[in-house]
Amino acid sequence: MDTSIDKEKPFTVLFLCTGNSARSIMAEAILNQRSHGHFQAFSAGSQPKREVNPYAIATLEKAGLPTQGLRAKSWDEFAQPGAPTLDFVFTLCDDAAGEACPHWPGQPMTAHWGLPDPAAVTGNEAIKNLAFADALRMLGNRIGIFTALPLRSLDRLSLQNRLDAIGKTVPSKESA
Repeated sequence: MDTSIDKEKPFTVLFLCTGNSARSIMAEAILNQRSHGHFQAFSAGSQPKREVNPYAIATLEKAGLPTQGLRAKSWDEFAQPGAPTLDFVFTLCDDAAGEACPHWPGQPMTAHWGLPDPAAVTGNEAIKNLAFADALRMLGNRIGIFTALPLRSLDRLSLQNRLDAIGKTVPSKESA
């Protein structure tokens, strides 16, 4: 098994949630915006919703992040021949983390970065907007830590330990 990391190509990252309508979509948008060509992010779900959550789109737009082309999609798209070879797969919800995932091309490193589901929050408009803003902030913090890692110089065990630690990160209120 080849465990080396290609030193030239951008890293490919897949963010997973069951419905692929909120957290994973926001993570895809954040990483693609911050990637500077070093990452290519995707998102998917085991049981994708019909559409992206409108609060997720509004939150991304309010933060100045691009939303064009974002869509809820099945994780099966990334297990098919011709799918991108994945370097990293991160689950963002406990349900997706507990499901049997397809075989991913490329033998990616995986970690669970569980976050509360903003789409499950009930209440008035302000409460829902706050839940999505909090999810965006937490994802931004974790993705910032991830992109700051010296990915190409860490051995797989050290990198795996750091990826797992990111999932346990409690972001400060100031990070966005």
